[in-house]
Amino acid sequence: MIDEAFPAVDPATVEEAVRKAAAAEIVPRFRRLAAHEIVEKNGPHDLVTVADRLAEEHLTASLTAILPGSVVVGEEAVHADPAVYEALRGDAPVWIVDPVDGTRQFVRGEAGFCTLVALAHRGELLASWTYAPALDEMAVAVRGRGATLNGEPLHAGSPAPGAVLDVAMSHPDYTTPEQKRALLGLVTEGVQARPCGSAGLEYLAVARGELDAVAFSWEYAWDHAAGLLLVAEAGGAQITIAGEPFRIAGGNALPFTAARDAATAERIRGLLAGE
Repeated sequence: MIDEAFPAVDPATVEEAVRKAAAAEIVPRFRRLAAHEIVEKNGPHDLVTVADRLAEEHLTASLTAILPGSVVVGEEAVHADPAVYEALRGDAPVWIVDPVDGTRQFVRGEAGFCTLVALAHRGELLASWTYAPALDEMAVAVRGRGATLNGEPLHAGSPAPGAVLDVAMSHPDYTTPEQKRALLGLVTEGVQARPCGSAGLEYLAVARGELDAVAFSWEYAWDHAAGLLLVAEAGGAQITIAGEPFRIAGGNALPFTAARDAATAERIRGLLAGE
């Protein structure tokens, strides 16, 4: 059971659906993509493949069958029809789907990609699944019930006192001038910042205590919903540059951060805000 309002949703059933979609549409194409199966959406750094499209279609069918009356907000569906995103503000339960997070890595034949699924209702995250098939890793979070990685509990912990903070952040080349100035606040003593890879896997690294924080300048729900719940249920925290909680439906002050603990999140927020 995910929530009292959705007693029919078994996290294990959703996990199975995610695994099946990846096995059917993503894994067979890993390192086997033909040139015509890769398309630029908004430029050379924004790619989509046939695996993205078919995996999202697969998940859309299976997830709405698991929870009748639910809707899907998927990256590829929103690209085709931006109005789909408005479902995040509606009353129906919403599956938030990124079929291949880290498409550039997937296209290059690297293992650092994953499938992200989250269930939300009226703006509240209820559960999430982060599946990295090439790494054989499945992370699951359920609101109020903790987070696991391959069935073992996840605990983000806290950075050692005085330790240099490892932070993954948006690449400055893909930000507005204002966001670039904010992110440059992380170029300081005591912080080791680098451009992020797959957002979903960076969140997983925070949840397992291998990365101290992330700092992102974009707010697409499919990139962040699964990871934000995963970090929260592992004991971490998140906050926007304005000092407010991140809202999955959008309208956030950016950049925002998610970190291993609240103190680290506040420290990163302060650096982003120039305080």
